[in-house]
Amino acid sequence: MTAATATASTRVALVFGGCGALGRAVIAAFTAANWKITSVDFRPNDQAAHNVVLSPGLDLEATGRLVESEVTAALGPAEKFDAVLNVAGGWAGGNFLADDLYKNTTLMLSQSLNTSVIAARLAALHLSGSGGLLAVVGAAAAAGPTPSMVAYGAAKAAVHHVVRTAADVPASGLPTSATVVGLLPVTLDTPVNRSFNPGADYSSWTPLDAITQKLLAWAEKKESVESGALVRVVTTDGKTTFSAI
Repeated sequence: MTAATATASTRVALVFGGCGALGRAVIAAFTAANWKITSVDFRPNDQAAHNVVLSPGLDLEATGRLVESEVTAALGPAEKFDAVLNVAGGWAGGNFLADDLYKNTTLMLSQSLNTSVIAARLAALHLSGSGGLLAVVGAAAAAGPTPSMVAYGAAKAAVHHVVRTAADVPASGLPTSATVVGLLPVTLDTPVNRSFNPGADYSSWTPLDAITQKLLAWAEKKESVESGALVRVVTTDGKTTFSAI
């Protein structure tokens, strides 16, 4: 784990999935705004002040305990997170006849649900009591049936449940002042998505900057959002809108 020194006025955030395309964009934007970042992923992020590097193949219990231990060690004696952001995830297609249904369901739950559960747990343990933000990424498609991508839809629908449950404070264990929100994009404009969809209408894909700037505005309280909201992210002709469902 690497460390960097921050000033007393620096805000502190944890980013789960800090080496994915969205995670890198989030860390870059928050770092530029003078936030100190702890990144959690399978590889370190060079811009993060601290890195929790995960080990492949661990179950939820082992991964969660590892992250808790490393994060606790990284935080200062009286330090709390002003934001906990889970932007980890993945995608898999297939209906109930797909041969890889079980494998893909296990993978999707690990990448989306498990990471959201750990993020919510970290928020319960370490989120600031002065209006901290817990934000996770769900999926617009998972607001309804997803017959062509069963595993993905099931995992993301479970993430939406985590959002609504975590927002039920103080019963959920999070600070009563916490704001909990789920972002539900349709398609993010990433290099990987473009490589799998050459020739698509990219003007309907959401730029990563639109997500990072919205998260930053919520985290810095420059914009407000209702706790427990699932916010659909829609991009049309290059213009992105955010609306609670």
